[in-house]
Amino acid sequence: MARFKHTDNSQGLLLPVSLEKQILEGTFEWTLSYLFDRIDLLIFEHNYSNDEKGACAYSPKVLLKIIMFCYSRGIISSRKIEIACKENITIKALAEDSEPDHDTIATFISKNKEAVKDLFTKVLLQCSELKLITGEMFAIDGCKLPSNASKEWSGKIEELKKKRDKLENYITRLLYRHQELDKDDSVKRKQKPFHKTMGDDIERREKSINRLEKKLQRLDTFLEKAIPKIGASGEEIKSNITDNESAFIQSSHGYIQGYNGIAIADSGNQIIISAEAIGFGAESGCFPRMLDNLEENMKLVTGKKKPLKKALLAGDTGYFSEDNLQEAANRKINVLIPDSQFRQRDPYFAEKKNEKVKKKKRRFTVEDFKYDEKRDVFICPAGNELEYKCNVTLRNNSGKQYRAKGSACVNCHLLEYCINTRKPKKPTIEKSIRKRKVRTPFRALYIIDKKYENNLSEKMRKKIDDPAYRELYSRRMQIIEPPFSNITYCKGMNRFTLRTKNKVNIQWQLYCMVHNIGKCTKPLMEKYGA
Repeated sequence: MARFKHTDNSQGLLLPVSLEKQILEGTFEWTLSYLFDRIDLLIFEHNYSNDEKGACAYSPKVLLKIIMFCYSRGIISSRKIEIACKENITIKALAEDSEPDHDTIATFISKNKEAVKDLFTKVLLQCSELKLITGEMFAIDGCKLPSNASKEWSGKIEELKKKRDKLENYITRLLYRHQELDKDDSVKRKQKPFHKTMGDDIERREKSINRLEKKLQRLDTFLEKAIPKIGASGEEIKSNITDNESAFIQSSHGYIQGYNGIAIADSGNQIIISAEAIGFGAESGCFPRMLDNLEENMKLVTGKKKPLKKALLAGDTGYFSEDNLQEAANRKINVLIPDSQFRQRDPYFAEKKNEKVKKKKRRFTVEDFKYDEKRDVFICPAGNELEYKCNVTLRNNSGKQYRAKGSACVNCHLLEYCINTRKPKKPTIEKSIRKRKVRTPFRALYIIDKKYENNLSEKMRKKIDDPAYRELYSRRMQIIEPPFSNITYCKGMNRFTLRTKNKVNIQWQLYCMVHNIGKCTKPLMEKYGA
């Protein structure tokens, strides 16, 4: 018969623990402790007013060490951080044997917007001293993360009203059914085994109805003051009852209810220079603000008045718009932002390998249409007229739409060279019953309003077609994607636990700081290590 070693968990152990020796050199906690012992955190003390009266508070340095280390281990909930302070010996060493509760931790994070922003720049200064920032090339992109809000509570105002009506009808039916069950004595005698008494069953049903009534009251309260949210296209987008500043965003993992964390990283060591969370999926509108943050932070880091004079900023097609290009040109910043069709013009992205790209038929452009100012119509090369229909907003650009009659284009001999087809909207069931008419596709000409004399969009298209700039643009993903992977996958900071944009923005900057501090470990060991 096999024999095993004797074990006994009833005996006590007295182990001497030195908290100072738990922080080993070359680890993230060592880097965190080293930097925060040298960074001035006086700005965090402005929120305290216990100089003469009141209980002593936890030191901001201790709270920051706890939060940043827990974030680096994927512990992002304030309640889980509270538990970790009592169980994890490394956190005890960083906290100097302090055990703050979850409310203290959550309040400290959400009420230090300006202080966290100041700390972000001070961490960048430490990175600059370690020569981790080059300032030669930057890349901008967004990381879409879910927030502390359910997407089931999302919808347009009319959709939420219908959901409210359905819930109200369901509660009415449920109340009627419960009243009938209470009257039926036979049901009382045939109760399920897990119900001890009828009183327990009645109490359970009352709790269920109360829970549904709270949901209904929550919907009513929101709809009383709700204003439709308008997106970048000028149309209404989905609101959210739990956190209306968050957005219903399409990500790589499907649709989520959350925020888009925008970041600009440096090409030297992938240090995040600028970070901001936005409550909408489209990233184009935040480009000017991100340029402001980038310039401000680089001025502090380099000490130069124009730190981006010789730098290059690369962005994906989501940032391509005439307004953004003009904004960068006014600031004299060299940007590389391709249009959405630049891959189609690249010979390396041909459909079949080792084959030449087939030349596509040239389609008509705006220059091929003649404009009649008196009647405000465009005349196509085939002689058909396109009349003005409406103003539209497309990809952050506004303009006029001119349409031709579908019947005029059906048998046109130049149809294969004409502009793309615009399919009509699908008719509702009622309209299709009333009108048994087949709707034909129509041709639509989009005339962009010229806000600027110099068209930078066309210049950018020619610029990105240059093989040298295409080679530079290929580095964009190497600069910005690894920081996002490190934050979400390696560190486990894959969601936001707070609500409203201001609080989420604080948490996103803390996530980015965790990434930047981790980059300081190796150079700090080489410079100050044993």
